[in-house]
Amino acid sequence: MKIALDAMGSENAPREEVKGAAQASREQGVEVVLVGRRAAIEAEMERQPLKGARLSIVEADQVVAFSDHPARVVRDKQDSSIVVGTHLVQRGEASALVSAGHSGAVMAAALFILGCIDGVERPALSYLFTTAQNTVLLLDVGANVDCKPIFLMQFAAMGSVYMERVFNLERPRVGLLSNGEEATKGNTLVRETLRRLKESDLNFVGSIEGQDITKGIVDVVVTDGFTGNVVLKAGEGLGEMVLHLLQRELAHKPYLYIPAFFLRPTLRAIVRSLDYSEQGGVPLLGVNGNVVVAHGRSSEKAIKNAILMAKRAQERGVLEAMRHGITHTS
Repeated sequence: MKIALDAMGSENAPREEVKGAAQASREQGVEVVLVGRRAAIEAEMERQPLKGARLSIVEADQVVAFSDHPARVVRDKQDSSIVVGTHLVQRGEASALVSAGHSGAVMAAALFILGCIDGVERPALSYLFTTAQNTVLLLDVGANVDCKPIFLMQFAAMGSVYMERVFNLERPRVGLLSNGEEATKGNTLVRETLRRLKESDLNFVGSIEGQDITKGIVDVVVTDGFTGNVVLKAGEGLGEMVLHLLQRELAHKPYLYIPAFFLRPTLRAIVRSLDYSEQGGVPLLGVNGNVVVAHGRSSEKAIKNAILMAKRAQERGVLEAMRHGITHTS
């Protein structure tokens, strides 16, 4: 299996990409194709311990800036690491693409080069929340800022298929994010989507509020990309605040060291559930290819875990299941 990695994507590229790729390769035996400026990648590879890592390089001279217009990248920067990496997936020369670069450009490249699965008009970025009760898939978290009810219906179908096939859930529970449980709450998009979801064959449990995401009452949460991105970023900020408070309290209160020692496994589990780098990236569902989008400030740990997410999706046949599931759900 070969995973294409946009080596010029993150804020600290290509250092974190090379380090994360080496870790993923050594731990999981996957071959990682680093896509980007060869000279910069090779210079970084010389500085890193790469023994046991299976890495190769595919030249891509252009770099996509976060200020670039997503739709123009495919046309104006065909030799960019994002576009070249997407073409590797299209030609079957890589099983997946992982990028911590411009998420809009990654989506545009996937949309124009790979195309959408039959029955899907817009792909969606999804995020897995690990709660005390279950794992919850939230989508969209940024691919589509302006949505129509039909888009949210397709997000619900894709999320349901993903959770059913990947997490072996029978008829995953789907909730629609709103500002209240009542049918009269929400904007026009939410109210119209609510009506359609009630008439669908999905296991729709109704509208939910933000605090319900972590209560274990749903498996899939559907919303537009603007709202979903705000929820995601707020969750990341909350997680970082909790970690900072834990570190500060332990540093200033030595008497907590002993109970902390015995609570170490529990504390580690809490830290992992709050740390976005543990997941690494978010899958782009709905396109004809395995694409994972990582955070722009990804560390080597986040890059490694994003690569492993792409590897697991490929091994479990997520794309094939999605094609089959959407066809039978539409």
